[in-house]
Amino acid sequence: MRVGLLTREYPPDVYGGAGVHVEFLARELAALVDLDVHCWGEASGADGAGVSRHRSWPALDGANEALRTLSVDLAMADALTGRDLVHSHTWYANLGGHLAKLLHGVPHVVTAHSLEPLRPWKAERLGGGYAVSSWTERTAIEAADAVIAVSGAMRDDILACYPALPADRVHVVHNGIDTRLYRPDPATDVLDRIGLDRSRPYVLFVGRITRQKGVPHLLRAVRDIDPSAQVVLCAGAPDTPEIDREFRDLHRELSRAREGVHWLPQMLPRAEVVQLLTHAAVFVCPSVYEPLGIVNLEAMACGTPVVASRTGGIPEVVADGETGVLVEVDDDFEAGLARALDAVIGDPAAGRRMGEAGRERAVAEFGWDAVARRTVRLYEDVLAQV
Repeated sequence: MRVGLLTREYPPDVYGGAGVHVEFLARELAALVDLDVHCWGEASGADGAGVSRHRSWPALDGANEALRTLSVDLAMADALTGRDLVHSHTWYANLGGHLAKLLHGVPHVVTAHSLEPLRPWKAERLGGGYAVSSWTERTAIEAADAVIAVSGAMRDDILACYPALPADRVHVVHNGIDTRLYRPDPATDVLDRIGLDRSRPYVLFVGRITRQKGVPHLLRAVRDIDPSAQVVLCAGAPDTPEIDREFRDLHRELSRAREGVHWLPQMLPRAEVVQLLTHAAVFVCPSVYEPLGIVNLEAMACGTPVVASRTGGIPEVVADGETGVLVEVDDDFEAGLARALDAVIGDPAAGRRMGEAGRERAVAEFGWDAVARRTVRLYEDVLAQV
């Protein structure tokens, strides 16, 4: 079976959960099918066979991001000659998959990692391009031969946003985690380099500075938590100058209100993130929208308890009271986050129990090898129906 995998993010250019998903899925799929990966970026001699990078047309340099995205999709569609099936991830690659379906007469599978109708704040960054990205996603999903939802909650969202899509085309295949890479690391050199006080607990956030990730809520929530707790923010890649300014203002206020606040704006190597996850008293995920949340799985695999929003697919990963604490996204959200963080920080023994249970759950239920096998079975079912 010859499969073309379409994505914006691919190593080394991975900045979000969708990119992590594609990175590990591709690694496992390559052992099961004849796989070609088509991604964004400049061609590099570091890429192995089967990886093709595409950049937007130079004539569109400086144009709206949505228009530049469509030019990449055209190049991807052209390059997919000879594939038996194409599989696209996120709106950035969906049109490439849809056009390949039309041009080459092959089935198109879409994995939906998030949905444009549920992310209206993207209009801040894309302007009128948000209407283009929404049209692209709708067109590709409604015409797809199969749609993969990364959680049961995501499946419900897909069918609610796109009622014209037959329900039997939407299949749940959860995100996965490599528990060989994400595992407790006893070393502390990264903590020492950052300047953390190893005698004090710390709350850890890892994610992009976006409305979706709820970072402003977190910065307000941690103002009055246990004063012994440090706060570590691995937060970068702001969506817009406006949210960047908001984050910086809130960070300055927080740093004045309490000591032990550490902001790491650069993207850290995976091994360093693993060490930070391992030693955190609690990992926090304050997302207001999250189809699944791979980062919660990463924390759990490192044996760390999680405080997270009760939204989207997060409850399918974080077992409330067993591997962490879930907080309702309501008018009391920020106070709820603070209470949950204090509860975990204040009971280290319970935190250790939740961390151990989280590691066990990640290993038992979310391996990438199982995700890849389920994905290939779906490919086979789709091809059998053509």
